[in-house]
Amino acid sequence: MLAEFEDRMQKAIEATQRSFNTIRTGRANASILDRVTVEYYNTPTPLKSLASISVPDASTITVQPFDPSSLTLIEKAISLSDIGLTPNNDGKLIRLNVPPLTSERRQEFVKLAAKYAEEGKVSIRNVRRDAIDEVRKQEKSSEISEDESRDLQDDIQKMTDKYTAKVDKLLVEKEKDIKTV
Repeated sequence: MLAEFEDRMQKAIEATQRSFNTIRTGRANASILDRVTVEYYNTPTPLKSLASISVPDASTITVQPFDPSSLTLIEKAISLSDIGLTPNNDGKLIRLNVPPLTSERRQEFVKLAAKYAEEGKVSIRNVRRDAIDEVRKQEKSSEISEDESRDLQDDIQKMTDKYTAKVDKLLVEKEKDIKTV
């Protein structure tokens, strides 16, 4: 039973890591476009399934659409997204110049990273709550004893603490990455 809850906590860690990857750090990184969706034939479609995204140098991201007719749709979607980059369309591909971050912008990104970390911790605590509810239900229906229930609840809390610490560690790494000029 604990393995199922641990798996859910691990998934929360992975989701938090994906969220962190969408935050700019001053260097070009293709994963900042992961959250961009394009209205392609009236269907929201992830950008990475419509184009190849590459990073030719530390300050440029290029987006090469598989279907040239989708170029303006992709340009519009990037403009409307919250990544803060202006697309340059040359008719065949889109270039995104990643400017160096100002100290104010870095602070905003640190706050955003903290918000993502808190969301990760909340989802881990939700898993803990579900696990403890399950243990209490089993105790109530006499499937397990009171001592077993207490031991399981302690194990669940230890697991929660371990995964919360992992989120904190990821946050510290991301903050360091953001603050590095």
